[in-house]
Amino acid sequence: MNVLELSEQEIIRRNSMNELRAMGIEPYPAAEYVTNAFSTDIKNEFKDDAEPRHVAVAGRIMSRRVMGKASFIELQDSKGRIQVYITRDDICPGEDKEMYNTVFKRLLDLGDFIGIEGFVFRTQMGEISIHAQKLTVLAKSIKPLPIVKYKDGVAYDSFDDPELRYRQRYVDLIVNDGVKETFLKRATIIKTMRAVLDEAGYTEVETPILQSIPGGASARPFTTHHNSLDMDLYLRIATELYLKRLIVGGFEGVYEIGKNFRNEGMDKNHNPEFTCVELYVQYKDYNWMMGFTEKLLERICIAVNGGTETTIDGKTISFKAPYRRLPILDAIKEKTGYDLNGKSEEEIRQVCRELKMEIDDTMGKGKLIDEIFGEFCEGTFIQPTFITDYPVEMSPLTKMHRSKPGLTERFELMVNGKELANAYSELNDPIDQEERFKEQLKLSEKGDDEAMFIDQDFLKALQYGMPPTSGIGIGIDRLTMLMTGQAFIQEVLFFPQMRPEKVTPKDAPAKFMELGIPEEWVAVIQKAGYNLVSDMKDVNPQKLHMDICGINKKYKLELANPTVKDVEGWVEKI
Repeated sequence: MNVLELSEQEIIRRNSMNELRAMGIEPYPAAEYVTNAFSTDIKNEFKDDAEPRHVAVAGRIMSRRVMGKASFIELQDSKGRIQVYITRDDICPGEDKEMYNTVFKRLLDLGDFIGIEGFVFRTQMGEISIHAQKLTVLAKSIKPLPIVKYKDGVAYDSFDDPELRYRQRYVDLIVNDGVKETFLKRATIIKTMRAVLDEAGYTEVETPILQSIPGGASARPFTTHHNSLDMDLYLRIATELYLKRLIVGGFEGVYEIGKNFRNEGMDKNHNPEFTCVELYVQYKDYNWMMGFTEKLLERICIAVNGGTETTIDGKTISFKAPYRRLPILDAIKEKTGYDLNGKSEEEIRQVCRELKMEIDDTMGKGKLIDEIFGEFCEGTFIQPTFITDYPVEMSPLTKMHRSKPGLTERFELMVNGKELANAYSELNDPIDQEERFKEQLKLSEKGDDEAMFIDQDFLKALQYGMPPTSGIGIGIDRLTMLMTGQAFIQEVLFFPQMRPEKVTPKDAPAKFMELGIPEEWVAVIQKAGYNLVSDMKDVNPQKLHMDICGINKKYKLELANPTVKDVEGWVEKI
């Protein structure tokens, strides 16, 4: 890397790294460093009246107080932090005191990884700490951490810019308390979900992410190209149709936890790449699935939060079963006063106009109802609520309701004003399914780019016979938001999708060289802040001369300095 691209702190740290090597200390050793304890366990298991416990720990230096021959540091390992007491004569018992005087005091920095061997004790201030007897350098950090300082519970120098935190999640995890805890809870959610599904006897499977038909949901797909087969493919929008093929093939119940991709909007509740679990079980219906879902979410909430309640946006949400069940058309009537039962597409379009909604001609009956529900109803359901019995036009993969003509056996689970789960008594009539696909094709031809494709192979699978089945999809990201009290989906994704970082425009070296500037000085001039030739137009030549000569000296570039007259000549040519 060009030295001019480094900060002053980075240069100092690189020099420290070179000094360590000159002393015979490898700043990135290859050998295993064996530990026998973690910070949190040491604190939890400490007993004042027990024999001193000898430990070997490793972690990152997060703070330090050097006081002559004795010092304190705070060491952060994968579970937490612990104080370490270091004295010169303890880690340097012989005549050679360089490990303390030079390595520890001068060449180690905040953010460096070290190993500590010693015994556990309680300081006079009452803090459980480690008394170091040996220090080992394990890894040097080149970039300085944005260390957050706390005083009286108030954070200073916070690393809290959301965009920077999401781009540099690795730094966010190191310096911001609570961030790692959110992702540990996410892992607990998935682990608990797996345990429940496995205990029920269902099989975890994997299905293709690259698909020739993006089926299983109404959404705009991402496209890609398969070079070997010379064909366009889609990133899957759902796992549904492949999982149903496995039910046709004889599995009792199958589930998949994996990524789906929808080329749609981004906001605090949506990310184009998201994680979902889908479950399909033979001989079940949507009523059974509601009961199963209640028990699943209740158990997950207890595993994550120790009880059946969680708090988000200042609201306490209870996942204690049972949940309210409400038909979607009743919900719309309850919130808007309009009864849409039995109404035609044109009548519903007129209702939308009366409600002053923005609609267009590409929207069919199902989309119009969905828009009304989304605008006037969805956000009002804070406690878990099953919205049931959707019109057939909204549910192309769902079985017709057994007693309500024109409706289907489908539910969506609403929590905190957003959809968390979507479930059906699955459509297993291949003739009916083909007709539904054809209706979707008509919507696509009208311009609805979220309408479903016809999957002929899936229709073929249904023709071999699929038993009565119930299926559900649950958004893992949304579920994690609820269980951890996070209002933004980006807070529960390790690396959310971001726009490219803005790059400072720079002229090519050749453009500077046209002014007579030697090539080796172009990077120096740009380091001084003159990225474009035009930036130098009104500059004082003496100031420019002082700036670039100062950089030459500071970074030890050993270039032959130009004269002020040389710089005047460059500026005059602009």
